[in-house]
Amino acid sequence: MNLRNVVLVGVCLLVVSAAPALRAQSCASGQDAAVQCFVGNAVRTNLVTLQYGMSMSQFKAYGVSVSKIVQQQPTALAVVGLASAVADALPPTNGNGSANQAAQTAAINSIVDAGIANNFLTLPAETTSQDLKWFSLDLVNVMNTNNGILLSPGTMLRVIDSYVVTATTSGTVNWTLANSGITTMITNFASAGLLKLPATITTAQAIQFAQSLAQITYTYKTATGRTTL
Repeated sequence: MNLRNVVLVGVCLLVVSAAPALRAQSCASGQDAAVQCFVGNAVRTNLVTLQYGMSMSQFKAYGVSVSKIVQQQPTALAVVGLASAVADALPPTNGNGSANQAAQTAAINSIVDAGIANNFLTLPAETTSQDLKWFSLDLVNVMNTNNGILLSPGTMLRVIDSYVVTATTSGTVNWTLANSGITTMITNFASAGLLKLPATITTAQAIQFAQSLAQITYTYKTATGRTTL
């Protein structure tokens, strides 16, 4: 996946906003049709390539899903933030430097599942959890190869992982101790106003999500042989 493929997201939005002005047969029948026409033309002109073993019709449907995701701001912003954190703290490499894309992919898939389960991510209409995973992975893949100056968006994951490290003795994690520390951290952050949750998300859900992230990062470290993030 290269940067041009992710540009599809922005162009899809432009096509959606211009849809009323389109006059081509079928392409002007609605926003979804406009996006599908763009995706089809983008593939035929080699602007983008079919991804994840999809057929043309499946890729067009994915393009529609992407347009729905980026129009739902809370979900889109959350996915961008999580993708940035994963690219920074959970790179597709083992502790010895060898490649391990599967570990990063498993992590982002699990994070999306946990985000949906704990109400941090809401699936837009015409979108499945798999679409959201593919979109998140597309973003992560681009961020993996960024050569510019970056802050450290993975701080959130590292702070959560620090409770797992503290609760580990002789390679065994005391999850009761780790989860207790995470619960206290989230509760204190919420009480102090450092963690501002929307009305749709309770502190209990935030705690559950953070504890899920602890399990996911631990699984990632095990798969990559890393001792720290």
